[in-house]
Amino acid sequence: MEPIHLAMIFALIISVVIHEMAHGYAANWLGDPTARLAGRLSANPLVHLDPLMSVIIPGLLVVSGSPLLFGAAKPVPYNPYNFIKHQKWGEAIVAAAGPLANIVIAVVFAVLIRLTETGVLALNNTFIELAFGIIVLNIFLAFFNLVPIPPLDGSKIFPRLLPRSLAHSYENFRRIMEQNTGISFMIIIFVFVFVLAGPIYSLTRGLAMLLIGL
Repeated sequence: MEPIHLAMIFALIISVVIHEMAHGYAANWLGDPTARLAGRLSANPLVHLDPLMSVIIPGLLVVSGSPLLFGAAKPVPYNPYNFIKHQKWGEAIVAAAGPLANIVIAVVFAVLIRLTETGVLALNNTFIELAFGIIVLNIFLAFFNLVPIPPLDGSKIFPRLLPRSLAHSYENFRRIMEQNTGISFMIIIFVFVFVLAGPIYSLTRGLAMLLIGL
């Protein structure tokens, strides 16, 4: 395995850890200490990693030559009944914090590339290649997690944008799907592979190029 591939797997692990930490910090800010008490606000990757989703699947994608790199950490626990602030939008805020963290990571690395292009920094081509990969990776993670299929983050944001009657029906659907995670992930895989993979990847690449000024 090439060093840059190992670097990308490491970048993926850090990215999904920051994603989950963002959920935990958002919940803690809203008044729910569940993630903090569970030790999930830690920057130690070991408390967040899932062996299958964080290591094995990304490794297989790299070895197979897949143009996409994907993975996830263990979901951060939270209890919306503990929210003191923004109770109506609390779950949506916690859900949005993860994808937002990924966008921030992408912007930081885009700034590094732009500073290199303007001569402010003198970073080599290998770093530029890695930085662009990290940008694509994090934009992709953000877009993927915003898909409104339970238990993805988008499923907690989407009902807050619907009329009350539709939101209630969707919440019932979400509860059923979250109780049947096997079915949920089968639907996610099917929708992603046959419907969303191409559009999300094209949108991801386009936004990444826009961020670095190309």
